Amino acid sequence: MARDRNRRSARGNRLGLVIVGVVLFVAGGVALAAGLGLFGVGISRTPILGGAVDAVLAQRWAPYVAVAVALVAGFLALRWLMVQGMNDTVGRLYLEQTDDGNVEMSESVARGALEREIASYPGVRRARARLTESGDDPHLRLSLTLEEDADVARIWHRIREEALADLRTSLELERVPAVVRMSMTAPAKNPRRSLA
Repeated sequence: MARDRNRRSARGNRLGLVIVGVVLFVAGGVALAAGLGLFGVGISRTPILGGAVDAVLAQRWAPYVAVAVALVAGFLALRWLMVQGMNDTVGRLYLEQTDDGNVEMSESVARGALEREIASYPGVRRARARLTESGDDPHLRLSLTLEEDADVARIWHRIREEALADLRTSLELERVPAVVRMSMTAPAKNPRRSLA
């Protein structure tokens, strides 16, 4: 569901950019051709805001058309911005769906437990997770900030063997596709101390 929405949004972005690009390219080409005299010497020497343009702008309806065009452009720009800001994170995870009712879990509960577990691993400074796509078949996006001296292979192994296994078990799923991004950071100025 979210993947389809993202594809539609990307397709709409591409189509809008192509249309605007073609219109600007054609307008620029026509203006260049007119300036070079390809439509006749008279057109190339005519001022842009000549008598015909002045006559149109003097009409009583011209300001109303300008306001209407500005409102439509503003509405389309606002809608585009809202689509860009849409979050594909699911709100609820469906553990069981029957005719009698549904067993649901908040995405924030599953995400919070996963983040706390991974953040407790040695070498992990911060873990941020998002469950996306759908409540029936969630996908995981995990972003980790690691200490400069962290054992990346060991952390990846623990995530795969422990954290993702725990997540699959708690959601009662056979698989949870995951994208894991790891970045390194400089050591903390005040490192955490353990009492062990």
